[in-house]
Amino acid sequence: MSTVQAPLTDAIRETARRSVLCWLATVDAEGQPNVSPKEVWAIADDQHVVVAHIASPISARNIAQHPQVCLSFVDVFVQKGFKLIGTAREVRATDAEFPDWAAPLLAMAGQRFTIQSVLLVYVKSVAAIVAPSYRFYPDDTTEASQVASAMRAYNVQAVEKGKT
Repeated sequence: MSTVQAPLTDAIRETARRSVLCWLATVDAEGQPNVSPKEVWAIADDQHVVVAHIASPISARNIAQHPQVCLSFVDVFVQKGFKLIGTAREVRATDAEFPDWAAPLLAMAGQRFTIQSVLLVYVKSVAAIVAPSYRFYPDDTTEASQVASAMRAYNVQAVEKGKT
């Protein structure tokens, strides 16, 4: 029996932790794509990502019609991230498994949002997302230079450790 390597490694988890939003792509019965931002989401285990259905009726409907999805996230400062391809299903609040899958999402959402259901993504493959500068200018592009560029673009400054 061969061992299957878990697709969601520590490096992927760390990038996910630093990514504010993920983008969930679905397709409807007519083949029309839909991409929507998701604010409350988490890597649940080595093969699953959970996404809170807070205001996602189109995503939930599309998943019911076609379970194939693409979920992506990027650390906007480093300008690297991951694209996860897989299948999804909706876990409703009345389903016995809901409390387990929803736990990390409920911890994130607190009282701010009502989670209607969980969009459970089973990840089949993972691909890196990298800003073009890393490929076209590898000698000049570092994570530090990308962070500095992003900070200028977003007009933000680094906070010294210990200060807020």
